[in-house]
Amino acid sequence: MRPVPTEGGLRLTRPGSARPNNPLPFGGAEIAYLSSLADNPSEVASRPTPVALADNPPEATELGFYVHVPFCAKRCGYCSFNTAPLEDGAMARYLEALEREIDLLGAIAWSRRARLTTIFLGGGTPSLLAADEMAAVLARIHARFAVAADAEVTVECNPESVTRDKLAGYRAAGVNRLSLGVQSLDDSILPRLGRLHDAGGARAAFEAARAAGCDNLSVDLMYGLPGLDVDGWTRAVEAVLDWSPDHLSAYGLTLDAGSLWGAAGVEGLPTEDTQIGQYWALARAAAARGLEHYEISNYARPGCRSRHNQIYWRAAEYLAAGPGACGFVGRLRYANVKATPRYCETLADGELPLASWEHLTERQRLGERLILGLRTADGIPAALLETRLATDPSLRQLVDRWRARALLVDADERVRLSEAGFLVSDALFVELL
Repeated sequence: MRPVPTEGGLRLTRPGSARPNNPLPFGGAEIAYLSSLADNPSEVASRPTPVALADNPPEATELGFYVHVPFCAKRCGYCSFNTAPLEDGAMARYLEALEREIDLLGAIAWSRRARLTTIFLGGGTPSLLAADEMAAVLARIHARFAVAADAEVTVECNPESVTRDKLAGYRAAGVNRLSLGVQSLDDSILPRLGRLHDAGGARAAFEAARAAGCDNLSVDLMYGLPGLDVDGWTRAVEAVLDWSPDHLSAYGLTLDAGSLWGAAGVEGLPTEDTQIGQYWALARAAAARGLEHYEISNYARPGCRSRHNQIYWRAAEYLAAGPGACGFVGRLRYANVKATPRYCETLADGELPLASWEHLTERQRLGERLILGLRTADGIPAALLETRLATDPSLRQLVDRWRARALLVDADERVRLSEAGFLVSDALFVELL
C-alpha cells in the first residue's frame, strides 16, 4: 500500500542532507521544478572544481553550517536520507576526511569574511559520535571560521545512542541544542519503523538531556504511520508535551524513492482523513500548551525557534560538509558526493568533494523565497508575492480564491498561510514555481 498524497509540505525533511530528487531542505511541490544535483547531472554542472565555491562568495556575512554524519546502526524503513553502515574503521576515516573538508572550506578567501551563526550536525545519527569526537569536530570549525559567541549548535540524537555523560560531554564541547528523534511512543510501531528504542528509552533519553544541562531541547515525531490512529497519535503528542520540550517537530510520513518502504510499499497506512485528523490534533494540543506553530511542521516555545532551520526558510546562505551534504552560497547550490568511501578518497587527494552544482536564476530565487517563506507563520512580504503575480493572471485568480477561503491571510503588508492553508500548501506551491 502506498501513502495517500495528502498534506502539502508536512513531510519528513532534514536540513542540508540530499535525498533522491531533492537537494533542498524541503519536500513536496517545492522541488517539482528542480532536478536533483546528484542524480540529474545533465541539468547542472557535474564534477566541478573547487573554483565553483571560491568564485561565488556569499552575499551575506553571516552563514549557517550543516555537517552531515552519515552513519546509522540500522536504517529505518521510511528513511531516504544519505546514510552509511557503521563498519569497523569507518568513523575514523570519515572524521579524518571531515577535518580536511573543514580545512579546505576555511581556506577559501571569502571564508575569512564570514561568521557562522548556526552549526547543525544531522545524519545519519550524529549521536554515534563520542564526546571527544564531537569536541574535535567543533574545535576544527572554530579554528577555521569565525563563530558567533551566541551561535546555535544543534546535534540530532537517537534515544538509544545517548547517555547523560555523553550529552554532558557534548555540552562541554559547545553543543547548546539537541534534537531527539523519538518518532513514536508506540512500542508496537517503533520496531516496525526500524527504530532501536522503545517508549521508555525515549523518555529516559529526554531526561538524560535535561540532566546534562540541555535547556534547548527538541523532539521529533511522525504521524501517518502504519497502524497509527488519531487516538494513538493524540496520546503520543500529549505524552511528549508533558515532558515540556522547548521545540517539537512533527512530520507526515512520505515514502520517497531511496527508502526501503518506498521501494516495497508498506501495509496498514492510515487514510487521508485519519492523517488530517492527526494534523489537527497536534495543532490543537500544541496551541493549548503555549507552543507557537511557526512553520508547517514545527512548533516552539517563545524564543525557541530553530535558528538554523530558519536560514533555510528565509532562503539564506549556508555551508555544508559531509557525504551528500548540500550548501548554498551566493547564487550557487552545491552537493557533495554521496558515497562515504568516495567522499573520503576525494578529500585524501586534497580536493573538495563537490559532485555537482548549479547557479540559481532570478526566477528560481523568487520561487524559493515565496514557497519557503510561506512555510512559516511569518509569511512573506506582500510586495514579493505581487512581483510573481504581476505577470500571471491565472495565478492571481488562484491566490484570490485562497484569500477568499481564508487559506491565505494578509496582515501588516505581509501574506501568510493559515492553519488550514498549511494543510494544503502544496497545491499553491506548485503554482508559485
